[in-house]
Amino acid sequence: MRRAGLFGVPRIRPWSWQAFLLGFVVVAMSAVLQSLCVALGAKLYFAAFLPSLFVLALVAGAPAAAFAALLTIPLVWWAFIPPVFRFTTLTSANADSINLFCLLAILLIGLADLCRKTVTIIRSGGLKPSSESAATNPQ
Repeated sequence: MRRAGLFGVPRIRPWSWQAFLLGFVVVAMSAVLQSLCVALGAKLYFAAFLPSLFVLALVAGAPAAAFAALLTIPLVWWAFIPPVFRFTTLTSANADSINLFCLLAILLIGLADLCRKTVTIIRSGGLKPSSESAATNPQ
């Protein structure tokens, strides 16, 4: 692991086995947090998973976060959508929840990937100015 320059966040190479293992651990920890939220009365099925996907994408990259998002869908369907601990046909509201999660996961993973690339550019010294700008008119 190497350290990012801005906040001291440890970073993992995106396609390494450590990244995918971290994705699995993050999904498991989010499932525990989600079960606590359900025990307290929350009915948002994917509430604990979205922030963890963003942090996972920042630390381990987009492939591990996409793996975690794909792992989250059947887990939530099985463990949190009633009747619990059974796969049943989805109602239209549950299917809409899954579709909304997919959309938000794609947007959050893309944003985190942009943040990760920005940190890499800043660590390398920023963007280098070109010798001739497109905005200047050399007449």
